[in-house]
Amino acid sequence: MEYSHIIIRYGELTLKSGNRNEFLKKLTKNIRYNLQGLKGFHIQTKRDRMYIHFDNNDYIDKIIEKLKHIPGIHNFSPVLRADLNIDKAKKIIDSLLNTKLDKNYTFKIQTKRSNKHFDYNTNELNNIFGSYVLVNYPNLKVNVKQPDFIINVEVRSEGIFIFTDFIKGVGGFPVNTSSKALLLLSGGIDSPVAAHTLQVKGVEVEMIHFQSPPFTSQDALNKIFDLTTKLSEVVGRVKLHVVNFTELQTEIVKRIPSNYTMTSTRRFMLRIAEEVAKKENCLAIATGESLGQVASQTLESMNCINAVTNIPILRPLLTMDKVDIIKIATDIGTLKISNLPFEDCCTIFTPKSPKTKPKLEKIVEYEMRDDYSELIKKTLTSVETYLFDKNGKVTTKNMEIEKNLQNKFSELL
Repeated sequence: MEYSHIIIRYGELTLKSGNRNEFLKKLTKNIRYNLQGLKGFHIQTKRDRMYIHFDNNDYIDKIIEKLKHIPGIHNFSPVLRADLNIDKAKKIIDSLLNTKLDKNYTFKIQTKRSNKHFDYNTNELNNIFGSYVLVNYPNLKVNVKQPDFIINVEVRSEGIFIFTDFIKGVGGFPVNTSSKALLLLSGGIDSPVAAHTLQVKGVEVEMIHFQSPPFTSQDALNKIFDLTTKLSEVVGRVKLHVVNFTELQTEIVKRIPSNYTMTSTRRFMLRIAEEVAKKENCLAIATGESLGQVASQTLESMNCINAVTNIPILRPLLTMDKVDIIKIATDIGTLKISNLPFEDCCTIFTPKSPKTKPKLEKIVEYEMRDDYSELIKKTLTSVETYLFDKNGKVTTKNMEIEKNLQNKFSELL
């Protein structure tokens, strides 16, 4: 069947009133970005709907697949369009029903009439089109409660649009319509899903990754590059900050009692992430933590880890089941990459019996025994910043953070 249009519905975006036009501009721009390389269509943006008009149907399947993953789209429908004429609309219904003649089906006519100047009201249109189908298609029967399919008819000022399918989008808001957050990206399954979840809500997500060479390999870092590239496919470009954590992490392992090293390691990661977040004007730090999943993700552990910063910590996966997280990872294409068997710095020094209910006063006492300020400063000046798009790495630069840290970290410790 050769569809003439796709109607895109905004969902949650319709709640935005004062700045809706800016959101729609972002969404239109993002759709154009995602459909680069495809031809034979043009986009028309209206207040309550967006239309993709086709000159031909060569790329419609590819366009449908792209639209499923673009934030800001609630759902969409491939449609057939008729002029504002009942007889022409009946011919469109004939085209639609040619695919429904292989067995007995039940159907329902569902009409919406936003064009109040049209000659017939909603009930009249339901009767006209329902009667036409019953007379001309004896294998079809009406079932208004549980039909096999629904013939949707929308009468708008642009014409009569007829379709059967609502294809679900990811919803949320267009990318980068909210402020920035810095996400701790590991090589696991959860953190890329957390990044995607925030992107769907319009948050501009930058990534920070902690590596500890030679304990972590180049293959492990390449895995992070691949995840960042995958996460950039829908949103355009993503910035990744890579921290050389080796020296600081090995000192933590030497100086902190083993059952508290995991807690302390994550506290130092947050200290580093906080400084990068401030430099990059990020208003929050985000993680892929899910409550109770591992020792560092109990409420007691989170309380101890959070205590080192006043920046909000976002945990979009906090109450999600692992099965649901894996499903999202599969849908967005990160699961296969995350399952590559390369180590990360969170696993290389895992203690045999990490504290699941650490005490804040204990960890503060352990960390105050030594001065870590120079190590933190050295770690910050090692940060390498990369910019990625869907084709891979775009640019690289060394990020020198010029700040006076002399008193800063003694207060934090």
